[in-house]
Amino acid sequence: MRGRGHLSPAPHPRPRPCPHTVGALITRLAVYPTITVTPGLIGPAMAGIPLPLRALALTAVVVPVSAYALLPALNRLAARVLRS
Repeated sequence: MRGRGHLSPAPHPRPRPCPHTVGALITRLAVYPTITVTPGLIGPAMAGIPLPLRALALTAVVVPVSAYALLPALNRLAARVLRS
């Protein structure tokens, strides 16, 4: 006869990180390096252009690179890491 004493306790599941926290971290991992590198690449060519236009050019490069290249790759990587 088996009683409750014979059952091993269920393992505690690993707590899942908050999706908002993970999303914010992934976004920062994608955007920060892009914002850091891009001005060095396009900055010298834009030295005489007013700051608002330089900012517009910077965002014209950073947003598509981050949104269409880096974020999908980092999301796939995070999904693999969080599943394991």
